[in-house]
Amino acid sequence: MRQIPYPLLDIDGVLIPFPAEDKSTPATHTHHQVSLTGYCDPIRVWLNHDHGPLIADAINTGLVRPVWCTSWRIDASSQIGPLLGLPYFEHIELPRLPITTSHPDGYLWKRDHVEWWLADTPAVWIDDDFTPLDHQWAADRTTHRAATLLIQPDPHTGLQPEHIQTALTWATDLTSSKQAA
Repeated sequence: MRQIPYPLLDIDGVLIPFPAEDKSTPATHTHHQVSLTGYCDPIRVWLNHDHGPLIADAINTGLVRPVWCTSWRIDASSQIGPLLGLPYFEHIELPRLPITTSHPDGYLWKRDHVEWWLADTPAVWIDDDFTPLDHQWAADRTTHRAATLLIQPDPHTGLQPEHIQTALTWATDLTSSKQAA
């Protein structure tokens, strides 16, 4: 049975780029107010509405099955997805950890939760915050368990069409190699 790879999508630094030094945001992004679970006041975010069709087109290929992998948790599908015109898709339930760095053990704090959640399913993980240890983990996972590709957008420009194309090319190659085996 063919396992459809998961593209794991982060939000901050991927769909919502970080402001430049002068506090400006990309001209391609529109500002929105969103309400997060557990927070009283709405927060302001900026999104590129081209991302919605880009991700939807990737989903429609049937090559990938997206999952949110973000500290936004359920709010990714209830707040961000609808603003981009995306259908609901599941999320990895990441804990709210009392950490002061995103790399408490030298690698991205989400990784242990991702490893457990994915089990042996192939994945392309799109996040802006990987370390060399994350890249080594992906290489080891590909060698010993399940194909894994990390895509790391610049956190100030976020997701670009070439990132999605890279993910789809990888998924196509993965499918082709499994069919040839």
